[in-house]
Amino acid sequence: MKTGLISVALIGLATSALAQDVFKLDAMKVFKPDDLVWRDNPNFPKGAQIARLVGDASKPEMFINRSKFPPNYKVPPHTHPVSEVVTVISGGLWHAMGENCGAEKGELLKPAAIFALPAKHAHCVWTTDQETIVQIQGIGPMGITYTNPDDDPRKK
Repeated sequence: MKTGLISVALIGLATSALAQDVFKLDAMKVFKPDDLVWRDNPNFPKGAQIARLVGDASKPEMFINRSKFPPNYKVPPHTHPVSEVVTVISGGLWHAMGENCGAEKGELLKPAAIFALPAKHAHCVWTTDQETIVQIQGIGPMGITYTNPDDDPRKK
């Protein structure tokens, strides 16, 4: 019994240490909306922008990014190699699940809504008449694979 408890304690400590390795900050940081640096996001169709807040999504560490989508914008069906948590900050984001997702299957997420997606789960998102900002969190390395390779803007 004592050996079992020691094993559980050691596993807990190891898990804690690993979790700390993926979340490294060298100082306290404050992110104000007006101070964010937005740049074009080449992984999404033209028009989307990204602001990196914490970490580097291309590395095996925790990251927090914001994405800004213009009105009447769509990210075609795609998957990511890691799980992600998406929080709607402003506007309204429509989302649907599956490789052939579309408006008829969609659900509108308003500010403060959160959806969590497992790795390799096909989905699509779109906006209607307003700009939308979302926050995306996960543990990288993040990537994107479009269900239909012809939808991939990096190949155009």
